[in-house]
Amino acid sequence: MNFWGYSPDEVLDQRDPKLLQSLLPIWQFLYDWYFRVETEGWHHIPQQGSFLLVSSHNGGLASPDLSMFFFDWVRRFGAERPVYGLMQQEAFTSARMLRSVARAGAVPATVRMATAAFKRESPVLVYPGGAEDLFRPYSRRNEIELAGRKGFIKLALRENVPIIPLVSVGAHETLVVLTDCKELMSFLRQFDLVDASTPLTQIFPIYLGLPWGIGIGFAPNLPLPAKIYTKVCSPIRFERSGREAARDRAYVDACYQQVYQAMQTSLDDLVARSQQRNFF
Repeated sequence: MNFWGYSPDEVLDQRDPKLLQSLLPIWQFLYDWYFRVETEGWHHIPQQGSFLLVSSHNGGLASPDLSMFFFDWVRRFGAERPVYGLMQQEAFTSARMLRSVARAGAVPATVRMATAAFKRESPVLVYPGGAEDLFRPYSRRNEIELAGRKGFIKLALRENVPIIPLVSVGAHETLVVLTDCKELMSFLRQFDLVDASTPLTQIFPIYLGLPWGIGIGFAPNLPLPAKIYTKVCSPIRFERSGREAARDRAYVDACYQQVYQAMQTSLDDLVARSQQRNFF
């Protein structure tokens, strides 16, 4: 599969360490003063080799917990050590858009792209919950949302790489999602009133935030200042791996539940401790 004329390796080659290095002063200000990030668990990241970071995020298209993770990565490991973030393919609307975001390490979410990164001994970051997770309603802010998608499990099994969960608290305060209209969108898809082939029709968010006040849909937003806590969790290594394991539906389901429970337990712990810190 080519992406606007580029092979997976050519897309990965677009990553520009100099660009990431130039962003550090801006990221540093946001990290220290705007989002006042506290982070832990970085000792779980191997010093080399490939692995799959699986995360949950919030905060609309601005997704500050994602950008703050990238800042943490660059300042800890240097701009030369890559981590490639998988983005929904619908976000890449042109070759120019592809080149632009790929410079920061964001690449289309395909098996071939992830496999190409693993062959380079590079880690890959994925947010399986997609838009449903990104615009998770405020009432569900402390729930892990993986949207039932298990492709990342099959990928980890097939490529025999460990999964390292990543959880965060606080980005939901930068954009308060009132509702995602998930039931309404499901109803509209049943009657072919919206295009059911794209993941972006799974929800239609209504939220409070800047600059719109009350916003609807997938319009870009400016994140409100809010304290963000992040945690890199212990690696998960599965007993079985390979293509046969990836084709075993019951085993894939069990692995999915293992990752989900590990992430929810870690998030519950992070929420409890962040609330205690904020109280005192």
